Amino acid sequence: MAVDPDRIFKPINIALLTVSDTRGPGDDTSGDILAERIKAAGHHLVTRAIEKDEVPRIATRLNNWIDDRTVDAVIITGGTGLTGRDVTPEALELVKTRDIPGFGELFRWLSFKTIGTSTIQSRACAVVARGTYIFALPGSNGAVKDGWDGILAEQLDSRNRPCNFVELMPRLLES
Repeated sequence: MAVDPDRIFKPINIALLTVSDTRGPGDDTSGDILAERIKAAGHHLVTRAIEKDEVPRIATRLNNWIDDRTVDAVIITGGTGLTGRDVTPEALELVKTRDIPGFGELFRWLSFKTIGTSTIQSRACAVVARGTYIFALPGSNGAVKDGWDGILAEQLDSRNRPCNFVELMPRLLES
C-alpha cells in the first residue's frame, strides 16, 4: 500500500451484509472476518445483517442503508456465484447508479493467485448507489480476505496514493 504519512486517516462508516440461505449469526465466518478487518483498519462498523438469497430482501436492505446518510459504504459477502440462488449482482442492478467494473476484474485477478481458474465462477462486483459504495464479495473466507486485504484495505484508506475511494466520496452525488 502506498500510504502517504502526511495525509490524515479518515475513518468511514461501513455496513456489512451477509447473503446466505444457510448462515446465521453463530456461523457467519466470512462476515466475522470482514467485521474484524473493518474495525482493525480504524473504520466504523455501523450495522451488520444477514439476508436470504432473495433479490427483493437484499434490495430493500440495501436501499435502507443507501438512504441512511451515516452509511458511506456497504460490503456484502455471499450470493455472487453462478447458481440459481446466487442473486447478489441482480439485487445490485436494482439499486445502482453506476458500476465500478475494475473491482470485479481486480478481485478475480487476485483470486486467481489463490484458487486458480476457479475464480471464473465469481461474480464479485461493485457499484455506486446514490452516493454509497457497495462491494460484493463471494462468501468464502478466502475470498473476503482476498477482497479486503488486496483491494478494500487500500482503497478505503484516505491516505492511499495516488488515489482512493474515500477522497471521491464528497463528489459521488455530483451531476
